[in-house]
This record gives sequence, structure tokens and C-alpha cells, in this order.
Amino acid sequence: MCGLAGELRFDRQLPALADLARITGQMINRGPDAAGVWASGPVALGHRRLKIMDLAEASGQPMVDPELGLSLVFNGAIYNYPALRGELEGLGYRFFSDGDTEVVLKAYHAWGEQMLERFNGMFALAIWERDSQRLFLARDRLGIKPLYLSDTPQRLRFASSLPALLRGGGVDTSINPVALNHYLSFHSVVPAPLTLLNGVKKLPPGHWLRIDADGRREQHCWWTLHYGAHADERELPFEAWQERVLDSLRAAVKRRNLAAVDVGVLLSGGVDSSLLVSLLHEAGARNLQTFSIGFADVNGEAGNEFRYSDLIAEQYGTEHHKLMIPEQEILSNLPDALTAMSEPMVSHDCIAFYLLSREVSKHCKVVQSGQGADEIFAGYHWYPTVAEAADPLAAYQQAFMDQDFTGFRDMVQPAWAQQDHAGEFVREHFARPGAQPGLDQALRLDTTVMLVEDPVKRVDNMTMAWGLEARVPFLDHQLVELAARIPGRFKLPGDGKYVLKEAARQLLPAAVIDRPKGYFPVPGLKYLQGSTLDWVRDSLTGSRAQARGLFNPRYIDTLLQNPMDHITPLRGSRLWQLAVLDLWLDAQGL
Repeated sequence: MCGLAGELRFDRQLPALADLARITGQMINRGPDAAGVWASGPVALGHRRLKIMDLAEASGQPMVDPELGLSLVFNGAIYNYPALRGELEGLGYRFFSDGDTEVVLKAYHAWGEQMLERFNGMFALAIWERDSQRLFLARDRLGIKPLYLSDTPQRLRFASSLPALLRGGGVDTSINPVALNHYLSFHSVVPAPLTLLNGVKKLPPGHWLRIDADGRREQHCWWTLHYGAHADERELPFEAWQERVLDSLRAAVKRRNLAAVDVGVLLSGGVDSSLLVSLLHEAGARNLQTFSIGFADVNGEAGNEFRYSDLIAEQYGTEHHKLMIPEQEILSNLPDALTAMSEPMVSHDCIAFYLLSREVSKHCKVVQSGQGADEIFAGYHWYPTVAEAADPLAAYQQAFMDQDFTGFRDMVQPAWAQQDHAGEFVREHFARPGAQPGLDQALRLDTTVMLVEDPVKRVDNMTMAWGLEARVPFLDHQLVELAARIPGRFKLPGDGKYVLKEAARQLLPAAVIDRPKGYFPVPGLKYLQGSTLDWVRDSLTGSRAQARGLFNPRYIDTLLQNPMDHITPLRGSRLWQLAVLDLWLDAQGL
């Protein structure tokens, strides 16, 4: 896990190495172990390294292979790289290092963009072709690893984080009105290629981009998630799907235990993270470290789920770490957590992941996390409603979206409220071929868009802020593709994730499987009170917020009078949603 960056000039000028140094320097937390810069003609590549797979200097980046005429910067992990290396050696390729980076380089020479279909892992990468003078950029299927682009007629810059691109200068930092509508309407989800800034885009997940030195380009979607059982699976009984799920997850967890350093688990005590502990133990992991976090209770809502994580830690004899965070520590660390966000994220548990990652990084450099299970196995409360509704689209919008276009117009000043972009995006996504009925349409949207732009981004940003690599077995593409083929009737019962829960009964105690669904609760940010509320009030009514002219002052006043009266359908604070955007802009100096 690392931070990559680069610049390709289209105007016959040399890349600005001082700017690139500032960009890579901003990502030191993503890669605290080493740094490198390489330049040739119109291109320059930069890298910050976190040593995980191969600790030797031979795997340093940028990696240049003069014999093949290729140079690479790479962020991520290719879990099947040993098998790919063996295949490449059979084709006559010679290796000078032992990690996955060189496998990526030689795989591109052997198979071109088709190499992406062979990879099992998470990745963002950039490869410069010396002889053709072309740059190749690619991102993994589910966007686990980020890749931001700043494009002008003179040059293209790219980096693993949006704030890093800002450090290089020359970015149009004006607010994108389409993205603003998404952020405030679609639970802070701003789908690729958009970001909140007009001058920065994201390469969409499952896409590659090839650019010539004169600026000509070609972009292609190389992976699509299709729903519905294959012809030979349509009569499969429930028990067969159970076994396939468990076998696939077992393989995904084992693959992600590959590292030259210790691997831990973020253990919430829910089914998902508990399964990871169980399967790692089954795979032979010993002296396993697990980590849980809790917060003070507010308004009778529990701020921790230690009783469940304790149960799993005791059953498997893990070295368990519990971190209890008082409200004052949340407040004192919020500015740093906001700074760590590549884009503003409204979910309360961003601060939880930030503080948990701080603790985990003291003990290990790699951690497995249970993100993705709810999206691929239908674990959220809105899925049964969508499945049963005569109008699945309307049911989804009512359950998930923070407000309709009328509510959005109330929030912002008139210049920003021109069109219901978020509503149109959801309608268009539901209408795409490849997913029927309504449940599968909702699952596809959540898996390929919401998951990427909220939970996955949150985990990447907050773990990387502490030089910690997070691996997400539930987002193994083979498991995701399997889950997309499972009929909805096997996912929805038992408050969702039924097929996963029933498979888990072979391994986990009933107390964990049958517990009420939990979240990563941070009640102090849901029910804004005390010093946190004061901080939010000062920001939203201050001179910088007023100068931006985003929000309707009357609406802000209404929220501030009683924040607890204004909770979104997803049980979030409307006041916090506005505050995060304002505070993030402050943190980035915008």
C-alpha cells in the first residue's frame, strides 16, 4: 500500500519536478518507508512506499525496467502474484525482486491491458511506455484503491489523494455544482468521475485510461458486475449457495493473509469481522491481533459493542485491543481526520476508523476489515422495502437518499439549485441493463457506487493516514460476482445477509449471528452537543463559510436551533452533513 503520483506534459515542456515533490510529500503517511521520483522526457513518476509484500529495496518504486522499456508506480496488492510470476517465468521473463510490483510490470509487457482481468487484488497503477510514449492508468474493479486526476490542455497530473494534487498547485478549486447536489442528496456519495472540485476527477473503478504524449486518449471499462444466476445455477438449493459463499470467503481471507509483516483484524463483533477472525484462525494464523473501538453513550444509544467483540476474541484467543474514546478526544482529532479525507465523507464512523487506525498502526502494518458484506449480501434495512415495493426506485430513494430536490433547494443558495442531478443519476442507474428485479438494481448501485464512494474510501483514507494497509476480503471480485448471482430470496430473510449468516453458523456462536444489527456508532456526532456543536456553529456561521455562499443562512439557523430534530433517513445529522463539507474545505485551505 502506497501513494503514487505523476505528471505527463502535452506541450513539449518538462514535468515540474518541484510540484511533483510537493504532491508526493503530502502522501508521506500513505508510504512512510521510502520515496522515489523518476523522470524521462514528458513524464515524471513519484512514489511513497509502505513496505508490505517484499521489504527489500529491489521492490522500490518508481520501478524501471530498461530491457522492457517500462516504468511503473503502483499502489495496492496483487494477492495472486506468486501464481502469475510462475506463469511469466514460464514465458521467459526474469525477475530481480520478490514482490508483486515487478509482476505487474512484466504482466503488462506480456498481456497489455488484459493483465487486469488476471489480477486478484486492489490496485491503482501508472505505467509509462518508453517506446510508444504512452501512459497507461488503471484502477481495480471495485475502486478499493483511489486515483485522482487533474487535467489541463498543458498536462495531466495524477495522485492517490485529492489533497496531494492540491499541493502541486494549478488546480481549479471552484465547487462543482453537480457534485454538490450529489453530496448533499446522496449521503455524501459523489460518483466517479466527479469530485467536489471542478479541477479534479476520479478514474472510475474498473476502468483504464491510455494517453499519448500529445494528449490523445482512450478510456475503457474493463469490468462490469452482472446480476442473476447462471443457467446451471438457477436450481441450486440454499445449502449449495451457503457452501459456495463460505468456500469463496475462505479463499479470499487466506489470499489476504499474504504479507511479510503481521496481519490483524478490525473486530466490531458483528458477523462480518467475526468471520474474518474465524477463517484466519482456520487458515493457521496464530498470535492474531484484533482491535475494537468504543465511544461514550449519548441519549441512551450505546457507543460500543465490546460484549460481542470480547466473545470472539476469547473464543479464538486473540491478542485483543479495546480503545475507548471520550468525546473530547473526538473533538480534538476531528480536524486531523477531516484533513485525512480525500473527499468530505459524512459517515460518523470516519473518526472511529481514524482513531482505530492510529491504535492499530502501533501494533501491525496490515489489517483485514469486513467492509462490503452489507452491500453484496443485502444487509441494510432498505433492501426488503425495495424488494417488496411496487416502485423499487422510489422506495430506494426514500430510504437511502438524504433528501429530495426540494429539500436540497432549501439547504443551498439559489445559484446551486439548478437541477436534480443525484435523482437523475439514481434513476438512470436503476434503468441500466444487467440487473433485475429492483433488489438487484439497488444492490448493483450500492456495490459499484455507494460502497466505493463511502465505506471503501473511508477505510482507505483513515487507515492510510497512519501508514496502515487495510484489506477487504468481502470485496474479493470472485466473491462479489458470486454474491451477485445468488437469488434475493436467499439474502433477505433474517434482517438480511441470510445466506452469509447461515454459512457462518458452522463457525460462529449464535449470540454473534443473531444479535441486532450494529453500526460503528459515534453518538456524539449524531446528536451534536456541547463543544462539538459549538465548533460546528462557529464554522458554519463564520466569515469563510459566508464568503463561499453555498448554504442558505436561514436553513443553517434552523438546524442550529435544535440539531436533534433534523436527522436523515439513514439516522445521520443534517447539520453534521453541512458542517463536514464546510470543515473539509477549511482543512484543505479552499
